Amino acid sequence: MLTVGDQFPQFALQAVVSREKGKEFTEINDKSYAGKWRVFFFWPMDFTFICPTEIAEFGRRSGDFADRDAQVLGVSTDTHFVHLAWRNHHDDLRDLKIPMLADTKRELSQALGILHKDGVPLRATFIVDPQGIIRWVSVNDLSVGRSVPEVLRVLDGLQTDELCPCNWQKGEATLNV
Repeated sequence: MLTVGDQFPQFALQAVVSREKGKEFTEINDKSYAGKWRVFFFWPMDFTFICPTEIAEFGRRSGDFADRDAQVLGVSTDTHFVHLAWRNHHDDLRDLKIPMLADTKRELSQALGILHKDGVPLRATFIVDPQGIIRWVSVNDLSVGRSVPEVLRVLDGLQTDELCPCNWQKGEATLNV
């Protein structure tokens, strides 16, 4: 599995970015959102139970990430057509403000080393800095959803470029050594 300090892989994937007719899909690649922090979160598959709780929460908090000059990108191995169908049929996903990327060939998931033995991505989260370097990785078992506030807390800490103690929160003092 790729980890902290590794370059995030190159990729080009179809994504659902809207439900508006004719504007549903676009290609997103490793050069998209140049100069921004990026938060990639992977989920096992669409039309499941834990996944929409995470996706909806990342969507609700997308403004908090944008305030930190970060773009959130959700990824699974379902097609962009399946992503769109799910958005159209799930109340919590209809007005989603973040792209849903389709890693249908599993190339990005495989390059990152996060494919479960069943062929679906693990619940992995990567914070990638503006230079494309992975700065944080978290991987959960398929049965446990992640904490979006923790992802924000870690992003805040990374963006200070200082030493942040245990349970540090934005606005608190960092360590001086």
